[in-house]
Amino acid sequence: MGKLGSELIVDEIFMRLPAKAIGRFKCLSKFFRDELSNNNFEITHSRRIITSLQKKLLSLKDNTIVVDNIVGGNLQADTSKTIISPSNVHPSYLRVLASFRGLILICNERMFCELILWNPTTRRYKILADDYFDRNFERNASTGGMYFDDSNDLKVLHIKRYRNVLTARVYSRRRESWRKINSCNVSNYASTYYSWSPAIYSGRSIYFMVSNYWFPPGERHMVAFDAVSENFSTIPFPEALDLNPWQGHFLSIEMKLHVIVVGRSKNLYADLFKFEDDAWVKA
Repeated sequence: MGKLGSELIVDEIFMRLPAKAIGRFKCLSKFFRDELSNNNFEITHSRRIITSLQKKLLSLKDNTIVVDNIVGGNLQADTSKTIISPSNVHPSYLRVLASFRGLILICNERMFCELILWNPTTRRYKILADDYFDRNFERNASTGGMYFDDSNDLKVLHIKRYRNVLTARVYSRRRESWRKINSCNVSNYASTYYSWSPAIYSGRSIYFMVSNYWFPPGERHMVAFDAVSENFSTIPFPEALDLNPWQGHFLSIEMKLHVIVVGRSKNLYADLFKFEDDAWVKA
């Protein structure tokens, strides 16, 4: 088979297959192994499957990690599968920091905060941590997110709080190195009194919800990280969120940031808001 024919198979057939099936075809030849393993293929494939109607729900339970299929918005209970965690770490030590196009960023808190980039479908993973994480560690004091830059390099944002100092760094998968970025705009939220939510990526930005349940109680903020300029900023809440108590959960719908609000005044209520043109509107 000529090279052109092989490339057509990769671009037009393999690109449409689920990740698990692709793994089996890598043994066909050296050409297919190299083509199906390179970063460009993985990036393009992940962007194509993100529009699929079939999704995966991963649950970290006390002793197991379970993956279920979601088809057309419905959970397929009979498809549940138990999978092994990266490095066979017990699930109780793992904390999910972010998910992005089939990849999951997790923190192994058994080993300080060992950051692991994991594809649970292919079972492949990469440990991103270095000596910096070993020297400065507090439990539940890290969060992060993922994004592609304009050159299709996968970037990992990591935010760490240690002794009331906040440090933000970005990892380049292509260069396999970390660099520190400016986080002065969010240094007020460095205290471990604050709880940072897992990240959500939407519209070229990564968003976090930052809450303080100690003093003053009920203090909440929304933090945005611009993946192009690599700057942090805060965004306002919908007016309805001034009511207490409430819980907010980020969603990304058609690449637009949404937040679903569950709260109680006299009765339990839930509202969905969309962030558009620097303002919140009820969806």
